[in-house]
Amino acid sequence: MAAAPHLILQPPEHPGQPLENPRQQQEHPEQLPDPEQQQKQQRDHLEQPLEQRLDHPAQTLEHRSNLEESPEQRRAADIIHLLSLYRPLIDAFVIQLAGLLGGHGGPGAAWPLSLLAFAAAARALAFPRGCPWGTPHQSPRLHPLLRRHIKLKKQHEIQRLGKLLRRLSQSTGCQRVVDVGAGQGHLSRFLSFGLGLSVTAVESDGRLAGVAKCFDWELLRELRKTGASGHGGHPRRRPNHPARPLTPRAPRHVPGRLDPAAPWGEFLLPPDPPGPDPAAQNPLGGPGGSEDGGPVLVTGLHACGDLSPALLRHFARSPAVAAVASVGCCYMKVSTAPQAPGCPPPGYPLSATVAALPGHQLSYRAREAACHAREEYEGRLRSGGARLCTHCYRAALESLIQAADPAKRHLGLQAGRNAHALGFHQYARLGLRLAGLDPSGVPLDSGAVEAMLEQQHKVLAFCTLKQLLAPVVETLVLLDRLLYLRERGFHCALVPLFNPLFSPRNLVLVAARTPLAAVLAEDSEDGDSSEDEDPGG
Repeated sequence: MAAAPHLILQPPEHPGQPLENPRQQQEHPEQLPDPEQQQKQQRDHLEQPLEQRLDHPAQTLEHRSNLEESPEQRRAADIIHLLSLYRPLIDAFVIQLAGLLGGHGGPGAAWPLSLLAFAAAARALAFPRGCPWGTPHQSPRLHPLLRRHIKLKKQHEIQRLGKLLRRLSQSTGCQRVVDVGAGQGHLSRFLSFGLGLSVTAVESDGRLAGVAKCFDWELLRELRKTGASGHGGHPRRRPNHPARPLTPRAPRHVPGRLDPAAPWGEFLLPPDPPGPDPAAQNPLGGPGGSEDGGPVLVTGLHACGDLSPALLRHFARSPAVAAVASVGCCYMKVSTAPQAPGCPPPGYPLSATVAALPGHQLSYRAREAACHAREEYEGRLRSGGARLCTHCYRAALESLIQAADPAKRHLGLQAGRNAHALGFHQYARLGLRLAGLDPSGVPLDSGAVEAMLEQQHKVLAFCTLKQLLAPVVETLVLLDRLLYLRERGFHCALVPLFNPLFSPRNLVLVAARTPLAAVLAEDSEDGDSSEDEDPGG
């Protein structure tokens, strides 16, 4: 089993193209069944045709015949079927391997299917994330003034998403963009100064909005020094790619948070807590459109939790929104429980298609796993090193915490970014203090602890198997959002826009009221090798 992580994480031959504490939403996994019995049942199960393997074949077949099932709907159904087979794995906590870590076996010691079949099914159903390429670096596509204060990962993301939004602007005729969850305004600044679009940046955190305004003023001062062109200090370009001057127009910053239940014309609530500036109930001026009553584009770069579904719902019911480009993140913060009357509906499922499929539910642990970076984890396995020990450290720490206080289960402890650099005793003392326990009262030098730490390879095998399902869960969440829009007649697509090597949430959901073929064709044609386009991207 020790060799399994390396085996199953080989790249595929044809790589493709306000919430309460979410910890309170965790669902405790059920006890795993007998491995040998489950193994036999699932082998027999998989020998049947797929139609016969579904939980309710008659109902599903009738549903398919009535709706002429699309490839996306079939993919969603197959994903839920796969997740149903492996639900004990995706819902499990590492602590369930405590018995195995101690050397006397335990649930999950024997896996129900062959490793290769499991890996092949997971890869086949996960949406292609694109080929990793290169490493993060300063992008010469971005003007030096636009690169200030921006990390390399964010430079890559705003340049790629900005280029897509520019094509959407050209395709729809919209020059106005609403950037929801704008943060420090890096994307908004690039769209306005670099691409000349009229941008409204919406951010609920007044501190971040204040930082964004300071960065805007700083850039405007520099533009005045260089004659409002920004050419000073710009890298040399090829003669057939003349530099494009920056536009001396800053984004408009609006404090507020999205109200999922409000109509588009009044879709903001005041910041919580309120900031010094009053929040505009309608940041676009007109009744449901832009300042001049025209259409707008809406975007959200890594809009957290329920913010992404809220953007899609606003697009679906607001004719003034011509198109939307949404990049989600923090799937574990997405609401899934039915809401009380008068409250916004949950963020998952959105579509009638997925909601009608038996077994579509996703636990907190499953949604949290979908946020992990498969490419990064594969790199860790290949390079080895101290970072791999943290999984075993965390499992052993959980065992120590529960032995000291059984009421403390699955605590959201954050040991810090450099936890891998600590020895286990340092790591355990830090974790015990974070859990409210006295480290001096917990035996860290016992033979039981040493026996657990010697089982690191088994913890890695468990985490690797779970990591294979992470892209499948993410695909189901995003397919649900795509099907929600398609059920309402919109043109939509999932695009692997960013390099997954350093931007794990790289799938962008693009939707419009007009066909997207030209927009998506241009994206596939211009690729990523040309790093010397105009300064605006």
